[in-house]
Amino acid sequence: MRIQKSIEIKALPEKIWPFLVEPENILKWCLTFKKFEYSSDKNSGTGITFYVEEKASGPLMKLNFIVTEWIVNEKLAFKMTSGTGVKEYRQVWSLKTTSIGSTFTFFEEVVLPLGFIGKLIGTFLKKSSEAHVDKMLTELKNLSEV
Repeated sequence: MRIQKSIEIKALPEKIWPFLVEPENILKWCLTFKKFEYSSDKNSGTGITFYVEEKASGPLMKLNFIVTEWIVNEKLAFKMTSGTGVKEYRQVWSLKTTSIGSTFTFFEEVVLPLGFIGKLIGTFLKKSSEAHVDKMLTELKNLSEV
């Protein structure tokens, strides 16, 4: 299941970036995340790890991630290294400067277990997941434009 959505935000990337990398700020807009904490010694840059507890459409998932790209004020990409509820999971959060501020793009790719049955379940869950993402993007916009 893939989801990609963008939103225009009347704020520069420098103002939005802290909402993408500071745990207390991530939890303010990433509404499906119930817990977020860095699990490596450092908390910035490619290769850092973090732990998330996420409650979306199904049971609470406990997930470990590694950051695969970290370009300050531009892009944050991460993928699951282990966890419950999903087989694969990756997200990319990117920012581009525009004439009115920024465009934030959220990309998510989730592979559910159970092969064909998992794909079928994903088809039914996609609409709910897209609704969650819409709410999260609106919340990020509202927080960033203050």
